[in-house]
Amino acid sequence: MPDLANETPDLADERVDHRFKGLPPDAEGLTVGELSAQRRNLFTGGYTTPVLALSAESVEHNLRLLETYAERHGLAFAPHGKTSMAPQLFDRQLEHGAWGITAAVPHQARVYRAHGIARIFLANELVDAAALRWLAAELDADPDFRFLCYVDSVRGVELMDEALRAAGAVRPVDVVVELGAGANGRTGVRTEAECAAVADAVGGVATLRLVGVAGYEGTMPGADAERVREWLHRLVGLAADFDKAGRFDPAVGEIVVSAGGSEWFDAVAEVFEAIPELSLPVLKLLRSGAYVSHDDGQYRERTPFNRIPEEGALRPAFRLWSQVVSRPSAEQAFTNAGKRDAAHDLHLPEAQVVRDARTGEIRAAEGVTVSGLSDQHAWLATGPGADLEVGDWVGMGLSHPCTSFDKWQLIPLVEADGTVVDHIRTFF
Repeated sequence: MPDLANETPDLADERVDHRFKGLPPDAEGLTVGELSAQRRNLFTGGYTTPVLALSAESVEHNLRLLETYAERHGLAFAPHGKTSMAPQLFDRQLEHGAWGITAAVPHQARVYRAHGIARIFLANELVDAAALRWLAAELDADPDFRFLCYVDSVRGVELMDEALRAAGAVRPVDVVVELGAGANGRTGVRTEAECAAVADAVGGVATLRLVGVAGYEGTMPGADAERVREWLHRLVGLAADFDKAGRFDPAVGEIVVSAGGSEWFDAVAEVFEAIPELSLPVLKLLRSGAYVSHDDGQYRERTPFNRIPEEGALRPAFRLWSQVVSRPSAEQAFTNAGKRDAAHDLHLPEAQVVRDARTGEIRAAEGVTVSGLSDQHAWLATGPGADLEVGDWVGMGLSHPCTSFDKWQLIPLVEADGTVVDHIRTFF
């Protein structure tokens, strides 16, 4: 497995201390790189519960699968980094063919730049003057830095232009018009006529440069395959209409058409494959981010690979280990992991395996169900066949990667035999 920490020396040199929950107390003062090099065992090497583990094999499998999927379908790939906010994983995604990394807010872009990310797609309209000053300075200082962001209003264009002019920006900011996914969707321009008005506003200022169109189908109310494809065809048609109207300066070199979360990238691949020939090459940019860890809930149920099994299957990489601290009755048990440790916004954790405190044997968590979470406890309902006692470790699957990563600053990367080969640093 790749040594992720060593790819980012400043992270490997960070000291292990009380800030990082779950790590061995006797590792205090070691660097992250030194602790990783010891290749301790997650269960016997001093790690304390609760502790979130990331499967090294599953992460590697998922990275390879999306790399080959994007290549097979002629897609560029800018995975959404807000899922993990982990520069070590960004590096691995780039090594596996990613064009760049997507961000949602300026803080995330600053983290990316601090760790050397050269291409950033900000999937939001950026109207914060302080952030635009920072962006102008980054662009002017590094001619190889490429940045794109949404615009979805004439007022937004005005604010961006005002801030960039005040900052003395030399390079224009590349923007894509965001087409809203449905009349009651999240953000984005609702009609093609309004999109044209935003594009014309961009064309009227020197601080911005129109390079394409984009949007996000994942929050479309009542989304189904037909509605998602209909919206994607509108997006492609918008790019063609802009091109026909001469709204793209040939100097931009390529036209960006971008969409795709982690639930409908098969539809994106299908529709984008039929993009007509335009006056410039088209960068067909997919932005799915949850794949890197996948999950045992939301995306296990909704991944496009369920519809296209011939293309492969993602593997859930998270397992949250906690310890049984109370067994008050035959029907109840409690472990020491709760809302502070586990994603719970979409589904409760799923009890999957038990590590016997007496023997070290790992067995299926038969008859064990997570029925609720307190701040620091998981409530377990235990049926007649449940073999569980105080001291046992319970391994749980999690739903929703984005709210799993953000509860942990340093996550052990663990091989199948329990060996910790690295530690993944997050920046939320």
